[in-house]
Amino acid sequence: MSELRPLEDGLEPEFAESKGTVIVTSLASDSHTWNLVFLQLLIEECGYQVVNLGPCVPDDLLAAECAAQEPDMVVISSVNGHGYQDGMRVIGKLRALSPLAATPIVIGGKLGTDDREGAARTADLTAAGFDAVFEDGQDPVVAFRGFLASLPPQSERELEAERALDSAGQRALDDAGQVIR
Repeated sequence: MSELRPLEDGLEPEFAESKGTVIVTSLASDSHTWNLVFLQLLIEECGYQVVNLGPCVPDDLLAAECAAQEPDMVVISSVNGHGYQDGMRVIGKLRALSPLAATPIVIGGKLGTDDREGAARTADLTAAGFDAVFEDGQDPVVAFRGFLASLPPQSERELEAERALDSAGQRALDDAGQVIR
């Protein structure tokens, strides 16, 4: 689907193919909206269509929307400092959805309210299933743009998702065969 979008230099619009659909959201405890609007504009400028779920999104609603939309990426933003806690809780639910098995899921913003090292939070969040973590204070816009630029084209991501589903399906068949034997 082609859409009219601005060139990155902002001089004149061009018709371009969308790079895919991105869900932008906060988590259940975060009522901030300015960050979501900023992310939506940034991601649209980079060539993606955005579904902005808004603030205070309950875990089950986020999971249901991701299952229904089957996005090409999920971007979770936190401003209130509970991003680590909420992110650790929700990532398992998202990764359990077969359409999100190979989908990039990232989190960023103010992820903690304590003096804990950001590197430790980042390690925990990536080990739990996030593809990238953009902690406040590390020029997250530059880091996020770099992450977007590193993503393979949409067609390659679709092939990766199919392979992940095929692999998961084969494991399930193998497990079922062992139970029957």
